[in-house]
Amino acid sequence: MHSEVLLDQNQQRSYIGKRQARVEDEALLRGLGRYADDLATPPGTLHAAIVRSPHAHAEIKRVDIDAALQMAGVRDVLTGEDVKRWALPFPVGVRKPMEHWCLAVDKVRYVGEPVAVVIAEDRYLAEDALDAVKVEYEILPALVDPEAAAGDREALLHDAVGDNVVNDRHFRYGEPEAAFRAADRTLSLKVRYPRSSCTPIECYVVLGQYDPAEGGYDVMANFQGPYAIHSVMARALQVPANRLRLRTPADSGGSFGIKQGVFPYVVMMALAARKVGAPVKWVEDRLEHLQGASSATNRVTTIDAAFDREGRVSALRFDQLDDCGAYLRAPEPATTYRMHGNLTGAYAIPHLAVRNRIVMTNKTPSGLNRGFGGPQVYFALERLMQRIAIELDLDPLEVIRRNLVPADAFPYRCAAGALLDSGDYARGLELGVEQGGLAELRACRDAARREGRLYGIGYCVAVEPSISNMGYITMAMTPEERRRAGPKNGAVSTATISVDPLGGVSVHVSSTPQGQGHRTVVAQVVAEVLGIAIEAIRVDVELDTGKDAWSIASGNYSSRFAGAVAGAVHKAALKVRTRLAAIAAAQWRVEQDDVRFAEGRVFTLDGAHSASFHRLAGATHWAPGTLPESEAGGLRETAFWTPAELTAPDDDERINSSLCYGFIFDYCGVEIDTVTGQVRIDRYVTLHDAGRMLNPQLVDGQVRGAFAQAVGAALYEEFSYGADGSFASGTLADYLIPTSMEVPEPVILHMETPSPFTPLGAKGVGEGNNMSTPVCIANAVADALGERVEPSAIELPLTPSKVRTLLGINEPARPEGVGEEPVDSTAGDGSNLTASDSVEIPASPQQVFDSILDPATLQAIIPGCHALELTGENTYRADVTVGVGMIRARFDARVELSELDPPHTLRLSGAGSSGMGNANGAAQIRLSEVEGGHTRLDYDYEVTIGGKIASVGGRMLSSASKMIIGQIFSRLSQQVSGGRVRQPLLQRLLGRFGKGGGKS
Repeated sequence: MHSEVLLDQNQQRSYIGKRQARVEDEALLRGLGRYADDLATPPGTLHAAIVRSPHAHAEIKRVDIDAALQMAGVRDVLTGEDVKRWALPFPVGVRKPMEHWCLAVDKVRYVGEPVAVVIAEDRYLAEDALDAVKVEYEILPALVDPEAAAGDREALLHDAVGDNVVNDRHFRYGEPEAAFRAADRTLSLKVRYPRSSCTPIECYVVLGQYDPAEGGYDVMANFQGPYAIHSVMARALQVPANRLRLRTPADSGGSFGIKQGVFPYVVMMALAARKVGAPVKWVEDRLEHLQGASSATNRVTTIDAAFDREGRVSALRFDQLDDCGAYLRAPEPATTYRMHGNLTGAYAIPHLAVRNRIVMTNKTPSGLNRGFGGPQVYFALERLMQRIAIELDLDPLEVIRRNLVPADAFPYRCAAGALLDSGDYARGLELGVEQGGLAELRACRDAARREGRLYGIGYCVAVEPSISNMGYITMAMTPEERRRAGPKNGAVSTATISVDPLGGVSVHVSSTPQGQGHRTVVAQVVAEVLGIAIEAIRVDVELDTGKDAWSIASGNYSSRFAGAVAGAVHKAALKVRTRLAAIAAAQWRVEQDDVRFAEGRVFTLDGAHSASFHRLAGATHWAPGTLPESEAGGLRETAFWTPAELTAPDDDERINSSLCYGFIFDYCGVEIDTVTGQVRIDRYVTLHDAGRMLNPQLVDGQVRGAFAQAVGAALYEEFSYGADGSFASGTLADYLIPTSMEVPEPVILHMETPSPFTPLGAKGVGEGNNMSTPVCIANAVADALGERVEPSAIELPLTPSKVRTLLGINEPARPEGVGEEPVDSTAGDGSNLTASDSVEIPASPQQVFDSILDPATLQAIIPGCHALELTGENTYRADVTVGVGMIRARFDARVELSELDPPHTLRLSGAGSSGMGNANGAAQIRLSEVEGGHTRLDYDYEVTIGGKIASVGGRMLSSASKMIIGQIFSRLSQQVSGGRVRQPLLQRLLGRFGKGGGKS
């Protein structure tokens, strides 16, 4: 009897929730990892190189491969004609006649688009032959700006669609219109979120084979999933799903989302293998990866809030324009709709209006990038919350606190349908403030500002979704389209546990890790359930769709592992334990509930019976005749787990877009170097509630990884395109990524509110800082810059050059003894600029006319106006700061309202001088009533700017003057409609040129 190992159930060793070193690391650190390029290749394998388009938009007139075929070692060239013969375009996520083939067949639509594949005896020969493939192009106009592309009906990327906007959907939840009408305050903010890459260490690798006997394909690729893409690839190859065998390696050198984008190359190399009748291998290089793999979706968001005097928000209005590049490549529009159900973030906001548009541009197609959808949503939402605090002279943290979902409301149903499973957001704030040292950080800011240094603190709260609902992407369809297509919803996870004749335990999961530590956590879960040592468990994370259990929703994406995959492992382990307990109970003639598992043994609590785990488990193989009648023998269990809470979108367009929702509270202090513009992170505090933590050590690792990637997005990384679509970020000298030297160590804090919806109570955590950190840093920079910048001027990445431009160069003081120059309203030795535009204002013409004549309104709407003094009837003296580029000048100006014809027309004119130059201008204003009692304000303006400010910023003047005048009338609209413009408005102008005024 082994009584020394018979432990009480409460004394059994616990693995779940404990810090456990990664079991993967020893092999990786010794260089024994098995990555895609390390795996053996079949005899006769050939190698591929890809001919890529140098143009962003062009028709393909001819592809001449004859010279390439004559080169020694070149076996063949795959072209668009081959692709059209053997394949189909990829299915598209919206109901539009877009064709996206694995190779360009008619046009190229982005720089780096594959046009042909050279197949040779080795990669060197294939590369040498690329220049011998002659492609004749007819260059077409390129579109890179999403707003311009959305309005362009002439330069079309996809002629059959007839529009560059391929999806335009409107949603309404609650009564947003009424909430905006009733609000004490309203505020509008327009922000842009840029493109960036995931930049894994290992790029794409594909090995394709064709089986002519079966008419099927066998492909090995470092593919992340989701496995829904398997169906996309099978349809493109025109084979049943069981004729496309997809295999993945054990190890992957990172992905962060981008390796789901390998699938066009899977199809491409499969077809290349078919053409040459031999296996074909392709390994992507870094230049190809940056240029042609994928990127995060860039978004333009206009967000509006309705709120009261205490900062409580009653309604939000989102207008989101997503630039998905040249093709809507699966699983897009995932970025647009992943966050749809919880667009209100961590806030209890009952009313919501949303417009989502997806536009095509001549850029590489977008795809999943760690946190996809979240960074774009929270950059708009959390910038807006900071602006509300500033408008109301409140602490931003207090505004956040007043709007949080209350602790007693969980599970909380958001306006757009998300069911927030658990949480205590207010407690999270308090823990973060106390344990992260906010009081000390505020003292640092105060001390820095007393010394004249630029120091700011930024805040952010975010809800991190995990375990996506497959139905969320169908929100791009109308309810009628969804009904015709049939419901799509849910999530499935799979795990298989086998016990061999010697009692060895093997586990397979249908999730392909890229460094997260899947093998470690799976072993922890199984070890705890079966009472065996972690070292005794082998975890297989390679996938073979031809042999392994998997589902269309399987994969490693959307933070599915801890909640879903580990949960399926737990269920499979329980099934194994239940069978073993039944066997032991039958042999020992005891109740099954009395059987326990611990320390590698199976025993009863009273110590009367005990056996080693391997001996009892081995009996299912060696002695099936001794088993109870209910036991079939052979110990192997597969568990599929799907949650009931993930239902299809309803007819009211509500969707619980994810199963679990973690909580994040971040704040940071940053200091800006006034000479270089460099942003230095002084301290970064990040608190996470990821439900039950299965391994806190790995949770911390995921937080650090996401934080490092987010620092890159905030301060360094951006895909840059020329006006002609040329790609300007094609090397790591042009596309900067932070190293360990640039990423500070964050202060990581935790709290746990287990999810009631997952088997182990766990939620996702690996993506959260990609969502929260960029906007947290942006808010800190805005706080540091204070009244120097227009709110919309805070654009990522906040590089030194960009921040230095925001700081501007102040006009030097007037030399002693030099008198003030008289203002000459006719002066104009510089650039003469004219333009016309209009704006609709929600008020009657008489109200608008009267508002313009009101001195308080006039001061509020003039950008950069520090003071306005009445000097006569409708004439004023103004103190105004104006900037162009980095140059700022303070003008002593004269402002006059004349040619008054109420309430129809008037003239607004002004002139001023400064040591940096002179300026004068006038706007002729016409007011006319339009539908709904609103006013259409048309204006023609003429501006003349001379002196140093014109010579330095000459190329910017046209855009600058248009922006300044446009801001006058947009501010007028805000004033008349009840929105408050904070005073003083120091130089809120030029969106992204020279700035001054307005806190951000």
